Amino acid sequence: MENSSSTIASLLLRKLLTSIFLHSDDHHHKLLHLLRRFLASSLLFLLALFSSKSTPPADDPSSSSGLSRALSQLLQLMSDIPVSSRKYELIRSLAEKIIDDNSAELAEVNSAVLSAAFERSVARLEAAMAAGGEAAAAESGGRRWMVVRRCVRAGWRLAKKGRGRGGGWSAEKVAAEVLWLAEKMAASGCAEEAVWRWASAGKVAWLALSTEPRLQGSLVKVSAFLIRQAKELSKGEDEQKIRATKMKMLMSWLPLLCSANNGTDAPVLSMVERAEVERILEEVIWTLSEEEQEMVLSLWLHHFTYCPSSDWPNLRSCYTRWCNASRASLLKHHTLHT
Repeated sequence: MENSSSTIASLLLRKLLTSIFLHSDDHHHKLLHLLRRFLASSLLFLLALFSSKSTPPADDPSSSSGLSRALSQLLQLMSDIPVSSRKYELIRSLAEKIIDDNSAELAEVNSAVLSAAFERSVARLEAAMAAGGEAAAAESGGRRWMVVRRCVRAGWRLAKKGRGRGGGWSAEKVAAEVLWLAEKMAASGCAEEAVWRWASAGKVAWLALSTEPRLQGSLVKVSAFLIRQAKELSKGEDEQKIRATKMKMLMSWLPLLCSANNGTDAPVLSMVERAEVERILEEVIWTLSEEEQEMVLSLWLHHFTYCPSSDWPNLRSCYTRWCNASRASLLKHHTLHT
């Protein structure tokens, strides 16, 4: 009954969006056009929340046993409650104990539950960042957009009600939990899933370029960790898929690595960590084809050049190595045809 009610609510919201926002004239009323845009963003944000709650339990890969259901519930609660709650550490430690106590024979339990939680958290991160971006845009519009700002704030109040007591998932909190989940996935032998999902989070990577420095720092930590994991992906039957994942990871997250501030009060990554990530980036790039290397290094050069506040990652030696290899290929081709 609860799932049926949630489904009906989702359908009604979609109908409301269609009737209000898609069938109105926005050619002569710019203010109303912007108002509709921000209201649509807020309502779509709420719709995503309703939809996530209406997913039947049978569709969850973690629902096959009591242990997996318990772990899934703990991870859901951990993501819903704020870090300031005195219950947060209790819930997190309980989840951590189940994960760590599961033996190798129960690795599939950890893998299924953590993968589902990681996917959900990345989706929440994107929604929180998108909504935050819309709110910031509205706030920068000046006094004449007061009506729009009020509507956005109202949308935010509704969104907070929809995501549990205390408004448990700010973008920065979710980013920290994404890193925690990625670390647990790596320890449980399912790092490839985390790498693939993070590499595919292109919208999050794009939003990250214009988000606040503190959140950028959190996302750099996630990216650095998963780039390390990408290097360790084994070769085999899925070698082409693994190479495609590495390519997607680099194309999605290199711009953020180039543009993110390294931290004013404390560095996001230590000097040793930064040097390690640079080395791993070079190793990963060198596993790609010559054409793919060109695409990645061209992207790096553009963002590295136009980000005056950062000189990391410095892939100059990798770029030079690619140039030399490309020159050698060109000379070989020229020799064969002369």
